[in-house]
Parts: sequence; C-alpha cells; structure tokens
Amino acid sequence: MKNSIINRPFPYTFSSVTFYLIGINIIFFMFRYIYPNSVYYTAMIPGLVIQKLYIWQFVTYMFTHQGFSHILFNMLGLFFFGMQVERRIGSYEFLLFYLLTGVLAGIFSFIIYYLTGSYNVILLGASGAIFAVLFAFAVYFPNANIYLMGIFPIRAPMLVIGYALYTLFSQFTRAGSGVAYLTHLAGFGFAYIYFIIRLRINPINSFKTRGPGGIWRN
Repeated sequence: MKNSIINRPFPYTFSSVTFYLIGINIIFFMFRYIYPNSVYYTAMIPGLVIQKLYIWQFVTYMFTHQGFSHILFNMLGLFFFGMQVERRIGSYEFLLFYLLTGVLAGIFSFIIYYLTGSYNVILLGASGAIFAVLFAFAVYFPNANIYLMGIFPIRAPMLVIGYALYTLFSQFTRAGSGVAYLTHLAGFGFAYIYFIIRLRINPINSFKTRGPGGIWRN
C-alpha cells in the first residue's frame, strides 16, 4: 500500500532523543525552582489560555513538574521505556510520537476543563506523553515483563490494560486527588490512534498474539 503524507515514514536514525527530552525537562524544573511563578507561564491553565491566549502551554505543560518525585518517576519512565521505543522506531518518529500525543492529551484535558468550568486548574507534567510511550512499549515488546513494585512480573500489555482500568476507576472515585487521570487516559488513547492511523499497526493484535500487529515500521 502506498504511503500517504500522513503515514510516510521518516528515514531511520537513532540519536538518543530521549536524553534530550529528559534534559529539557530538567532545565524546566530548575527554572521553576529558581522562578516559582514561572509555572503560570509554562503549566497549562485553561483560564490563561482563554483570556491571554497562552497557547504555548499546550506544549510547555508536559515539561513542567510539581516536585522532585514527580519529575523523577516521569523521567525514569521516559528513560526505561522511551529508549527502547526510540531505538525501535527511530528518533524522528519517536519525537513526533512523544510531542504529538503529549500535546493532544493537553488539548483534550483543556476541553474537559473548559466544558466543566474548571478554568483555574493547573495541569503540568509529562505523564500524558509518558503513558503514550508505555503504550508503545507494550505494542512493540508485548512479551516484556515489567516488575510491579520491583517484585511482581507482569506483561507490558496487561500493565497497560490494568492501569487504564485503574485510571478510569480513579477518575470517578478520586477526582479531587490532584492527579490528572483523564490526561493519562488521553495519552493511551492518542497513542492507540497514532498506531492505527500513522503506523498502520493494530495494537490489539499485538496484545493478543504476543507479537507485532501489522508491519513493524523502520
């Protein structure tokens, strides 16, 4: 099948983009530590997006974090899963995947906050993009075991499915916890759409057969 502009593959290169993304996150974190009020410019705040057109927040929110543990766990996830996914699909594809799923997760969250009148919510963190990367890892490496709490082995697809169900449940039972569960779910959702439309891979087939669905793109 001839590739359209939507799913035309990039030339494969591996240049450790994951490390650059981690570095940008660290720079943002240090900048926020020095200038705490910068969070009002770099996090995604619906009221500011609407009133002052701070549309860059749809990008910068995913590089802004609340505290040390927040950025630590997100960057560990990006390192362990992102490096494997980047090596598999190439740096250009990985960068597009990471940024696009993160931005779309932010836009989705913004729409929900707007419709519910939650204009003063402060959305920050790379979790939407990180969970998209976890989803990609499960698609490309469905036989990989991830050790939950460092002890219990669980296959990557089961972890994704289990966490998606947990996140959906938590959205209704722990809505006031300060965790953006919908953004996490959006990361999974947009990752799924990315695989279907751009990569022409059916993630469900990969989960079922313990092998890649569709064609493994280089």
